[in-house]
Amino acid sequence: MLFSRKSSLFGLDIGSSAIKLVELKEGKGGFELVNFGMAALPPEAIVDGALIDATTVIDTIEDLVKTHQVKATDVATSVSGHSLIIRKINLPVMSQEELEESIQWEAEQYIPFEISDVNLDFQILGPVPGDQTQMEVLLVAAKKELINDYVDVIREAGLSPVIVDVDAFAIENMYEVNYPVVQDEVLALIDIGASVMNINFTKGRVSNFTRDVSFGGNQYNEEIQKKLNLSYQDAEAAKVGQDVEGVNQRDVEKIISGVNDALIGEIQRSIQFFSSSAGDDRINKVVLSGGCSRARGLVQAMQDKLGLPVEVANPFNAIQCDPGKFDADYLSSVGPAAAVAIGLALRRLGDKV
Repeated sequence: MLFSRKSSLFGLDIGSSAIKLVELKEGKGGFELVNFGMAALPPEAIVDGALIDATTVIDTIEDLVKTHQVKATDVATSVSGHSLIIRKINLPVMSQEELEESIQWEAEQYIPFEISDVNLDFQILGPVPGDQTQMEVLLVAAKKELINDYVDVIREAGLSPVIVDVDAFAIENMYEVNYPVVQDEVLALIDIGASVMNINFTKGRVSNFTRDVSFGGNQYNEEIQKKLNLSYQDAEAAKVGQDVEGVNQRDVEKIISGVNDALIGEIQRSIQFFSSSAGDDRINKVVLSGGCSRARGLVQAMQDKLGLPVEVANPFNAIQCDPGKFDADYLSSVGPAAAVAIGLALRRLGDKV
């Protein structure tokens, strides 16, 4: 999305609770995992996508790269949140070159930011069904301030940010490499992080509607902290089922169930909005990823309330992982949290969005 030159790169997912690093090697049999690492961030380092403590983020990236002895310096990273706008729009048929010349003027009609304040990118998806004079275009606009903040911390860590992607598209890349894509199948790809939930409705290999919701794993911790009067650390321990003095796990489960219901409500609203504009298309399956996709009772509650099949993605499903180098149980336990980083590591320089 930003730059283009030929070299290897690795994926660096800078999330609000942890930074994930993935390096892949492409061979005749597919992709092989070369490097994988995660490092936690303190809760105040990144808030609602904004880098509050850049020094800690830089130090964490440097430590992660050093610990895992990563030789590559080119990085693919990604952004999400309210400073990012993704729209599928219809325009008169024109060439790639013509659209490049007119995209700023076209984008002004759809982007609620000053055009001078954003980085723009687009991809021509093809003709509008039933109207060969119009074409569908995926338009992406990200505030320059957001992009610059993430680019700056990566550069300060001694690395080169060569691709800035979008979280939702990274998840799409991850899914397409690991699972067969059915041409007419409509999927809801939902990545639930600590502070943001990325929702992407796709059909075949095309994204039809995306939405970022400020809702994630932090809500579980905050509710447990508030209702049981616990510290952040004790709330995190209670959330994952560990024994905490004076805490009854039945009370924790009740709180988690309530947050599950609120999260599913956000997804239901997105599904209703998508369905209202999707014609005859109906969602076939929900695919979850992200560190909070395994919240207790979430998958079953979501299946019951949505009336749809729900599964948790394994981002390493079709990735070759040397058992002598990587612990299979560990990869299985943290896999959903690695989904964005895997998608980023699959990117190649010169790719479009």
